[in-house]
Amino acid sequence: MNKNKSLPTRDEIDEKYKWAIEDLYLTDEDWEKEYSQLEELLEDITEYKGRLSKSSEILLKFFVLKDEIGMLFERIYVYANQKYHEDTSNSIYQDFSNKASTLSVQVSSKLSFYTPEILSIPVEVLNDLINENKKLALYDFQIKDILRNKPHTLSAEIEALLSDVGEIAIGPDNIFSMFNNADIEFPEIIDENGEKIKITHGRYGALLESNDRRVREDAFKAVYSSYASFKNTLAATFSANVKQESFYAKARNFPSTLEKALYAGNIPIEVYTNLIDAVNDNMHLMHRYVSLRKKVLGLTEMHTYDLYAPLVKDFEMDISFEEAKDIIKEGLQPLGADYLSILNEGFNKKWIDIYENQNKRSGAYSWGAFGTHPYVLMNYNNTLNNVYTLAHEMGHAIHSYYSDKNQPYVYAAYTIFVAEVASTCNESLLINHMLKNAKDKKEKAYLINHFLEKFKGTLFRQTMFAEFEMLTHKMLEQGESLTADVLSKIYRELNIKYFGDDIIIDPEIELEWARIPHFYRAFYVYQYATGYSAAIALSRRILKEGEAAVNDYIEFLSSGGSDYPIELLKVAGVDMNTKEPVNQALALFEELLDQMEEIIEC
Repeated sequence: MNKNKSLPTRDEIDEKYKWAIEDLYLTDEDWEKEYSQLEELLEDITEYKGRLSKSSEILLKFFVLKDEIGMLFERIYVYANQKYHEDTSNSIYQDFSNKASTLSVQVSSKLSFYTPEILSIPVEVLNDLINENKKLALYDFQIKDILRNKPHTLSAEIEALLSDVGEIAIGPDNIFSMFNNADIEFPEIIDENGEKIKITHGRYGALLESNDRRVREDAFKAVYSSYASFKNTLAATFSANVKQESFYAKARNFPSTLEKALYAGNIPIEVYTNLIDAVNDNMHLMHRYVSLRKKVLGLTEMHTYDLYAPLVKDFEMDISFEEAKDIIKEGLQPLGADYLSILNEGFNKKWIDIYENQNKRSGAYSWGAFGTHPYVLMNYNNTLNNVYTLAHEMGHAIHSYYSDKNQPYVYAAYTIFVAEVASTCNESLLINHMLKNAKDKKEKAYLINHFLEKFKGTLFRQTMFAEFEMLTHKMLEQGESLTADVLSKIYRELNIKYFGDDIIIDPEIELEWARIPHFYRAFYVYQYATGYSAAIALSRRILKEGEAAVNDYIEFLSSGGSDYPIELLKVAGVDMNTKEPVNQALALFEELLDQMEEIIEC
């Protein structure tokens, strides 16, 4: 971890460590040119309003133009926001990002007529149009999905109005993003070497992993004291976001925000509730892990800030970015030569923005636009966790690469529900490789604990987030207020339930809801847990069955959004309609816990 008093500016980062954003646009002027071009195309699309049923040729031309608009908008939006994420204080790219958001609303508004219009066409007439022109067969699944949405689609006028409201509706997310990435300041603390270090989003996780308990506590309290100063503002922002979700759910005739969120991917609500039920039924496993932590750390009182402390003393892994790439390439060997060639391309051709700089967006993600390679944002700081984050994000990127290569634009984007499968499958294969190659019991224990931590953070913690969302959205829908005190009380009770009696739930953790960006994408986080469960099942199958399982898996990666996600996962060999994948993952957690206890007791 870089412990300098201040982070380097963007200009001070060597170009070889930055992503090749020029592969999207060589210059800002090129971006502005296409921005203007898209505005012209949006005027062209309105010529099709009221004419989609006139002929198969008109219907086809409309879909082709809509795809052209979509591809162009993707490039514009991704470039503007990735440039903004490089340095969120840069006023030029703040403006680009704002313009892209405004354009998003305009695109949505201009295209809002077509779904109601297609729904107004008698089914037999629509079928005749499709049968008349073989090229329309490409859009058959899309049209069928539109027809599925008929009960939740409104008149063209109201659809246009809802699209226009979108610019207001994204306000809470934009406000939180600006606050969390550009405005909030964390204090300095004294690190384990007696040196001052300024806390950042990127450094916070590493500080919680410090062997020095005083450092962990100071970092924990410093971060949450910063959020506490704004808790009422953040509660109002959170509440406003839930309200806008509720508004859209009611407007579209959904009984709840949860059902609206799941409907887009045709996900049965039981998938969400099964996840929470399965984890709740096995909460004793997390309590057992917390108790093991307390014992190994030798604590009479275990606190929340001890949840990430290393269990293996006098052992650290400082892994450079170059070393990380080699480890990942070795760990993903079971996925075959084709997969590895794409991985190497990503590593060698600047898909990745590697290191943290001042005002860079926190965390990590994979993103991109159809027609160019994917991108990965990192804030790499040499920890084992960062190695797994890199493998995780490259899983997303290669999933996108396969989808873009094998699907037309209309089906290239995969749904959120399957988005975490490829990324977590990479992590599972990687930990399997690293455990097999552990040099001794101490390293093996270190790695097992890392995997147990992934279970804690992904399967248990994300399910806790999902339960928090379900509870808070339901409360608002029942007319209750979501104040800072109410949100903190709910969050405290969930922490008690999930982590058990062998830990003191510090009052600061009650405010964790205030710093979770994903809460501004309603009912997104549960898919980390379901995706994790599916990925564990798939990785086990790949390791057991070899080439046949890999072929099924690559077929899944190549399928994009050509079918509903539940069906696509069945192609790879996983049925998420049941609790079985979640139970399989929890069974592996228990096996690893058994191994860890055995090593510790030796």
